[in-house]
Amino acid sequence: MTLHAELHRHLGGSVVPRVLWRYFIRHNHPITDRFQNYEGFEEFYTKPRSSLEEYLELHTLVESVQTLEALPYFIYRLLRGAYVFENLAYLELRYTPYYRTDHNLSEDQRIDQMREVVNIVGQASRQTEYPIVTTQILCTHTRLPEKVNRAIVHLARDSDYVSGIDVAGGDGAYRERMDEFVDLYRYALAQGLKTTAHLYETSQGCYPQLLPYVSRIGHGIQIPLHYPELLPELAQRGQCLEICPTTYLQTGTLKSIKDLQPVFQRCFAEGVDIAICTDNAGLHNVRLPFEYEILLTQDVIDFRQLHKCQEAAFRHAFAWPHSISPQALLQKPGHIPASQSR
Repeated sequence: MTLHAELHRHLGGSVVPRVLWRYFIRHNHPITDRFQNYEGFEEFYTKPRSSLEEYLELHTLVESVQTLEALPYFIYRLLRGAYVFENLAYLELRYTPYYRTDHNLSEDQRIDQMREVVNIVGQASRQTEYPIVTTQILCTHTRLPEKVNRAIVHLARDSDYVSGIDVAGGDGAYRERMDEFVDLYRYALAQGLKTTAHLYETSQGCYPQLLPYVSRIGHGIQIPLHYPELLPELAQRGQCLEICPTTYLQTGTLKSIKDLQPVFQRCFAEGVDIAICTDNAGLHNVRLPFEYEILLTQDVIDFRQLHKCQEAAFRHAFAWPHSISPQALLQKPGHIPASQSR
């Protein structure tokens, strides 16, 4: 069977609607009063949004129930689905740990509790029933103060469950805080962390000043579409784009999947790697193999290019042991500490 590596999946957006709905029902969540049945909830949860900002608000719904107690429930079902239905050998799971802490605590107490969140996610991911190599990427956030974001980077530095950092919150919201995030990214790299960031996803999120400090680029589709002159620099730095096809339709960023054709063509021509990802598989109700399939059936890529993207995903994975093939490693299931990959 073909094995996949998933480099861009959010914990908040990874919960498929059926699993989330069952959790709401079992816990008498007030959202169940809004919908007469599951079908109504699924339509609401997975429908396209008018903008990236509206789309991102759905994360807050899931974050509110991903408590310390509930995280193992969601992680187990995520790994089960990823292993059984997606043939994932490797998964990088990204999220903002602060948003999984107790909202009744003070800011300092919540900062301290973030370590417990990371440990719970790490321990829940380390199991042999569904043997996927996992690592965490901790997201700083545009809605959080610098103190909290810096604490997130420190936590990423100190945890063996974590291999990198990201910045979330919509790529149009960085502008006024760019110096702060550049400083955080410089620090993270100096500490041996890998880095990725949501950049050049939309026309509002194009910040060349952050590009030198990222190991990979989250999305980045606006570079080949509108700033192709930057592609040689990306190739020289060995940076990879994390392309999430369905997301751009769900957020209205692109009108058709065929709009991605020049993204792939120009990146391949300039030697820039692309990893195909899901971003928020639950919000889309679309798993990784379908992302590959829709690109193929719409003639955006061919099978040779598909294999190049599959290989690039493993090559640019932050915690994948590159000396071992995916098939061989599945004979030795378990978590690979991020410290081994730095």
